[in-house]
Amino acid sequence: MTEEIDFILDSTKEAMDSAISHLEKELRSIRAGKASPAMLANVQVDYYGSATPLSQVANVNTPDARTISIQPWEKNMLQEIEKAIMIANLGFNPMNNGENIIINVPPLTEERRRDLAKQAKAEAENAKVGVRNARKDANNEIKKLNVSDDMKKNTEADIQNLTDNYVKQIDEKFSVKEKEIMTV
Repeated sequence: MTEEIDFILDSTKEAMDSAISHLEKELRSIRAGKASPAMLANVQVDYYGSATPLSQVANVNTPDARTISIQPWEKNMLQEIEKAIMIANLGFNPMNNGENIIINVPPLTEERRRDLAKQAKAEAENAKVGVRNARKDANNEIKKLNVSDDMKKNTEADIQNLTDNYVKQIDEKFSVKEKEIMTV
């Protein structure tokens, strides 16, 4: 194989890995029954005029399966953090006790579990689209190369195998998350 083909295969694999890692990040933010600091990963706090991730202005932990505790590093950030959680529209009602912010995570209803499973399915489909786009880009690059038709066909078959493997990984990750969400 030529260096160009190796480069195309490597960059395709890198793009597909990126789709998988994005999927994993998105699935972590979908709650599945018990409290997790990852639920607040996308919350941005107005920290002296700039949007800052919550994890950079406070300690976020889970003392038990139904509670998230947020302890800001500066006491004057309590209201800002509380406001940011409300703006993030996660369905939580933060309680401020003057020192910490406590969030009681309500148990999921059956309807909410189905909605979360649909959301996870949509994220899995987005990851599959990313993998397929990487395949399409790689095949287009292969067609532009000045190599034999047999080599092009073999490389396209390699790219298809890579695509099939990544789609299988995405399906496995989704089924694990769906089971986690639907388990009461």
